[in-house]
Amino acid sequence: MLSELRIRNFALIDNLSVRLGQGLNVLTGETGAGKSIVVGALSLLLGERASADVVRAGANRASVEGVFELDDDGLVDWLAERGIDADEGVLILKREVALEGRNRAWINGSPTTASLLGELGAMLVSLHGQHQHQTLLRRDEQRAILDAFGGHEPLLQRITDAHAAVSALSAQIEGLEQRRRDALQRADFLRFQVDEIEAAEVEPDEEEKLSEESARLSHAEELIGLASGLADAAATGESSAVQRLDSVRRSLDQLVRIDPSQAALSELFDTAYYALEELGSRLEQYLLLVEHDPARLESINRRQDLLFRLRSKYGPQLEDVIRTLEDARRELGVIETAEFEIGELAGRRDSARAELGALCAELTRLRTEAAAALSADVNRILPELGMDGGQLEVAILPLTEPGPAGTEEIEFRVALNRGFEPKPLAHVVSGGELSRVMLALKTILARLDAVPTVIFDEVDAGIGGRVALQVGDKMRGVAESHQVLAITHLPQIASRAHRHLLVRKDDSGQRTTTSVTLLDELQRVGEIARMLGGDPESQASLTHARELLEKGGVPVAD
Repeated sequence: MLSELRIRNFALIDNLSVRLGQGLNVLTGETGAGKSIVVGALSLLLGERASADVVRAGANRASVEGVFELDDDGLVDWLAERGIDADEGVLILKREVALEGRNRAWINGSPTTASLLGELGAMLVSLHGQHQHQTLLRRDEQRAILDAFGGHEPLLQRITDAHAAVSALSAQIEGLEQRRRDALQRADFLRFQVDEIEAAEVEPDEEEKLSEESARLSHAEELIGLASGLADAAATGESSAVQRLDSVRRSLDQLVRIDPSQAALSELFDTAYYALEELGSRLEQYLLLVEHDPARLESINRRQDLLFRLRSKYGPQLEDVIRTLEDARRELGVIETAEFEIGELAGRRDSARAELGALCAELTRLRTEAAAALSADVNRILPELGMDGGQLEVAILPLTEPGPAGTEEIEFRVALNRGFEPKPLAHVVSGGELSRVMLALKTILARLDAVPTVIFDEVDAGIGGRVALQVGDKMRGVAESHQVLAITHLPQIASRAHRHLLVRKDDSGQRTTTSVTLLDELQRVGEIARMLGGDPESQASLTHARELLEKGGVPVAD
């Protein structure tokens, strides 16, 4: 329930707090007093697109804040899933519009997005105004109303999921068929790539190895000379370092015999001596590997040229060449495997289509039953709303293919007078009549609608007299299960309210301002008398106003 609406610097409103209660709340006032401004501020709070035009002249920003009391555990859980704590069942939404800069939104003090605020707002408030009624003319909205009435949502969700599964399988089949067609068109080229790269037997790191071997072969004579000289100098020559170290060993041995504390020097000497021997041995082994082989060098050069050409075509690296081979093999494999995979997918799609068809058939049956019941319920209410000859028919229009919402469209058709064929709602209904059809539907759906607050913004257009009283009674009936806020200019409807709020516009100061006052019993009598159109001070108008209020269940003291 919306318990309080706070508005600052919004259009004509300077600083305003509107307190609402359970049951039917009405908002009345002179034309232009600002009733629509209050509704506009609430629409902004519920996620409507923000515009800097709403900021009051002379202010930098406008803000709207709503305090909601929650008694729906499902909504509390929904908030908790999004990290929002509804502390003690109280939820505070706030929207701020800046004249310059960013607009902002909060839920219980935490920053949020306008889209999330709108999603939450749709769960808290159902707003029905003149432009909202136009949604009733759309077939998708009419289908939603019928499905809500019949309780078809769980089955409808299964159909939506089944349709998505069929669509996904169809997309897979189409994609596989397209890949197969592409592979067939490219088959000759792909086979050429495979043959060329396979014949080369490319290995990822062979270029580095070839480069090293090529350098060794190209400088074989120089390497042999260097290695041979080093081997001689280190260990194999007559005057090598190893040979010269023999005299060093004898001197060191004598030193250690005289001074055993220097025995570690022998270990250092042995390390150096054996290292030189090892160096000489390795150089001799290296000399065995280095050879002057022009034929091998030419072979390496040819291999390097081949790899360069492959890299130029499929590179830039050998890894890319190998990847090209793998991709070509995979694409050619599609030609061989696609037919089998397409057959398997087609079988799964047939099963999914069969399941979708069965679900849709069940939904069609349920919708047919619900259409008859909804029509009968509405047709019992329409005469009470001044449409004595009105008849609503819910038509079920088959589709050629099942969609995510079943195998039919839903169309509301209405005949305003007896003996006339029902026609689509959009073709025959005036604004006032459309309001009454909406109210009839809302009356029926009220027991099913989980949204706690319903707002009717001047849905009484085009009616009056006894019909207005009946509309007021229906609104009061909806208020038995919902909090209702009605913006009205009709005294008959205002007299049915549990709480009556008056909107006034004050032009006495330097700037025009709008205020909202909760009326007591005597003040309500005066406002109803004004709304009746006569002299609000006359005894006749006041007496008529008291009668309306008392018939509406509002006791009035003399």
